[in-house]
Amino acid sequence: MNFMKVAISVPDPVFEAGEHLARQLKVSRSQLYSDALAAYLSSRGAAAVTAQLNAVYTATSSRLDESIAAAQKESLSHETW
Repeated sequence: MNFMKVAISVPDPVFEAGEHLARQLKVSRSQLYSDALAAYLSSRGAAAVTAQLNAVYTATSSRLDESIAAAQKESLSHETW
């Protein structure tokens, strides 16, 4: 795996909290920041998917066709719960 060196500026309290957490987790500062960025990117990806689905279902109804809903309901009446 290739690595890229970067220089970033963060507020002192954020830096100190990060240093403390890295020591607690017994990981390097680089690993902590890399993990944090990966988690942020992952959450933003999920948010983007949710936003796209919301856009689709705002324009189009997600309601089941009445005949499909009735068939599903009927099929469940034969199940043992």
